[in-house]
Amino acid sequence: MSRGYTIHAAIMMQPGSNKIGSLQGLLRSPLADLVLLLLLFLVISGIFFLGSQGLSYHWQWYQVPRFLFTVDAGHFAAGPLLQGLSITLKISAISLIVSLMIGLVTAVFRLADSPLAGLLARIYIEAIRNTPLLIQIFFIYFVLGPLMGLERMPAAILSLSLFEGAYIAEIFRSGILAVPRQQVEAAYSLGLGPLATYRHVILPQAVRTVMPPLTSQAISLIKDSALVSTIAIYDLTMQAQAIIAETFLTFEIWLTVAALYLVITCTLSYAAGRLERRLKLP
Repeated sequence: MSRGYTIHAAIMMQPGSNKIGSLQGLLRSPLADLVLLLLLFLVISGIFFLGSQGLSYHWQWYQVPRFLFTVDAGHFAAGPLLQGLSITLKISAISLIVSLMIGLVTAVFRLADSPLAGLLARIYIEAIRNTPLLIQIFFIYFVLGPLMGLERMPAAILSLSLFEGAYIAEIFRSGILAVPRQQVEAAYSLGLGPLATYRHVILPQAVRTVMPPLTSQAISLIKDSALVSTIAIYDLTMQAQAIIAETFLTFEIWLTVAALYLVITCTLSYAAGRLERRLKLP
């Protein structure tokens, strides 16, 4: 019997170890998750209630549903918030796809033997990562937009894609470098070229490594998309601002918007977690 197994067995035989195991099992149960979510909801609700008491704010939650959707004669119609949410999802989805392509190409350039390709990739990454996204949106829309004929939507997608692509490039680069060198050498010895090696050997293994940070970057992209409202795109944030300016339902609308963003990001995290478990090697 190995020493590690003996120590583990001794720990498990100590008094109270069964209690610890049962406690861990209880914390992993769905009931525990439900209780924790309920407690969190009560704490947040209490904070907002006490804050509103100090501000003498009059809550009007009954007005919020009509800004989400309306049902007239059995026909469902999306309200301004859901319409803005669809714009947010559209911008985020297209920007994510484009940023993944930009990030992958930039990562390959950084790892290439060509000094020019490496220099161009590094200039792009440093320029994007060291300037604010808001400034980049303004520059692309107000400066490059008239020169390239870009409307608001393409300018917003280009800005988000370039910004997130710089971070995704570093994520892909770290994932590619994590692939053992012996795998690449074995691929070359089998007669695979550089492109086939990347496609069949390197990238499938790198994807398993980069899936968690890519999920975090996708969530950041969804949250960063709120900045496109600064160039008058009626996404979720812009629709919320318009509703608040008209109704003065400040807390109700912003809390509803935060809940919508939370639902989107949590759903994305759950889906990415399921995909990560399926891609994980046995």
